Amino acid sequence: MSGAVQIYEELYLGDSVFHRLDPRVKLICCSFFSMVMAVCWTWEALCLGLFFSITWVLLARLPVKKVAVRILMVNGFIAILWLILPFAVNGEKLFSIGPLSATAEGVSYALQITLRSNSIVLALLSLLATSSLFSLGHAMGKLGLPDKVVQLLLFAYRYIHVIHMEYRRLLNAMKIRGFQAKTNLHTYRTYAYLIGMLLVKSAERAERIRRAMLCRGFKGKYYDLTEYSFGTTDLLVGGSIVIATILVIWIEWIARTHLFT
Repeated sequence: MSGAVQIYEELYLGDSVFHRLDPRVKLICCSFFSMVMAVCWTWEALCLGLFFSITWVLLARLPVKKVAVRILMVNGFIAILWLILPFAVNGEKLFSIGPLSATAEGVSYALQITLRSNSIVLALLSLLATSSLFSLGHAMGKLGLPDKVVQLLLFAYRYIHVIHMEYRRLLNAMKIRGFQAKTNLHTYRTYAYLIGMLLVKSAERAERIRRAMLCRGFKGKYYDLTEYSFGTTDLLVGGSIVIATILVIWIEWIARTHLFT
């Protein structure tokens, strides 16, 4: 596996109980937890879900610096919502900035999105990032997902760094010829040509790969020789994650019941 691929998979190079889990268990547990957190909106459930996801990251023994970088990237996008939602949601006024008035409901809504997003991202890091994408793709096939979906994931992952290298090569060729990016029509036109050439080269490469696979007898199915074994550790850890997620559902239900009574 090339260095370009390892850049995106550095978190799976570890040794913890989460790294050794069956990828099928990870996919099921992470999907269940993410769907539950996506529909939760009470503070009790959101805080509990965030607590569980932080605990899983600690149990996975992921590098704090690398996790922090990814969390900062996600919260960079969420910060844009903090600039908009407090002033876009009607409700009780908190403060004003010129003609704009921030409301308690807007701040509450932004904070809910922040808790929800961080919980899901941390769960993804602890459960899915601790396995290689190839093993997750094969596990998706074992779980019965359509072969075309699995193939699309695996091939996209396999060749995305190749396309990136081609992009860098074309960009370097432009710079050698004296290109300098500016805010003008020439720059926009040049980047449009760059994207178009990248699409053409990607299509040509895809056709060559398709013909090579057909020559080797490919008939629409990507066979996986990996043997997955469901052991006691998978049962205990997977069961504990499911129970934790059910606990979040129960807390959400209790909190909503008290809210509307």
